[in-house]
Amino acid sequence: MAAHDHDHDHAHDDHRHPHAGHGHSHAGHGGHSHGVAADADRRWLVSALTLIVVFMAGEVLVGFAAGSLALISDAAHMLTDAASIVLALIAMRLAARPARGGYTYGLKRAEILSAQVNGVTLLVLSAWLGYEAIRRLIAPPEVAGSLVLVTALVGIVVNIAAAWCMSKANRSSLNVEGAFQHVLTDLYAFIATAVAGAVVLLTGFRQADAIASLIVVALMLKAGVGLVRDSARIFLEAAPAGIDPDAIADQLVTSPQVEEIHDLHIWEITSGQPALSAHILVTPGGDCHAVRRELQRRLREDYRITHATLQVDHVGEDAPQELLQISQAPGPVAADHCADSHGPVHRSGPHEH
Repeated sequence: MAAHDHDHDHAHDDHRHPHAGHGHSHAGHGGHSHGVAADADRRWLVSALTLIVVFMAGEVLVGFAAGSLALISDAAHMLTDAASIVLALIAMRLAARPARGGYTYGLKRAEILSAQVNGVTLLVLSAWLGYEAIRRLIAPPEVAGSLVLVTALVGIVVNIAAAWCMSKANRSSLNVEGAFQHVLTDLYAFIATAVAGAVVLLTGFRQADAIASLIVVALMLKAGVGLVRDSARIFLEAAPAGIDPDAIADQLVTSPQVEEIHDLHIWEITSGQPALSAHILVTPGGDCHAVRRELQRRLREDYRITHATLQVDHVGEDAPQELLQISQAPGPVAADHCADSHGPVHRSGPHEH
């Protein structure tokens, strides 16, 4: 134990992080994916925004002239496209601000808030357009099919260009992905509107306009639900999709000298930036620093988790008669330790989660 003659009851981390002196340095900070490459992404988003705003203004005028709900609903959706891109740009600027004061992660979750607003907007707008589409399906008004068809075809070209611009931005950011989903949904909507305009022009079936609107509504609902669900997972501190905390713990606890892992938490600071914290118990006399480095290496290489804070202790070093662990069973617990476990306790060999 001479090599470890110091207090182990603190967070051991990889001190390669540039914030030297802080109590929570992070392993391999350079490996983080922070979701946006600010300058490049802003240029692509601004280009898409310009295309959308210019076309939207003309579409509103044509929609009223043609009496087409499909065109007006497309224009309304394009307005939310523009708003979503503006929100994305604002959120990117906020997220780029350095952490200071009480905001120890900075304002990175402004991006997730923007994504959630985009999702809720899609849901609200789909409810309104769905009501209007059903009303028009029952009592269809006159629709100028030729105007609808021509405008929709131009809209397809504009939205393909806007979607291409946004695809060049880093869509690992849920914020950028939210704005992209707005534009992509609008592209599908214009395709449906073009088909409706052709049907009205060739057959006189006026309900085609309302049917196209309902297709748009279905696409908006799908995109909106996905954005709200994904952003809610981050706000609720859930593990990132595709990451199973129990499976990770079961793998890590097989490392040499590791006796137990508990208080394991995995969450996302913002999209594409997972973080992990855990309490690790090593065998008496084991090299806690070597264990920490090995676990952080495995997290980095196997799971792409580079922001990991691990508290490493020796089994029983604070209470010679007892294991230093969280116990679910009645009876005494180790000194200076919480009585309730925050999640399952993982040990080598078969065990319940």
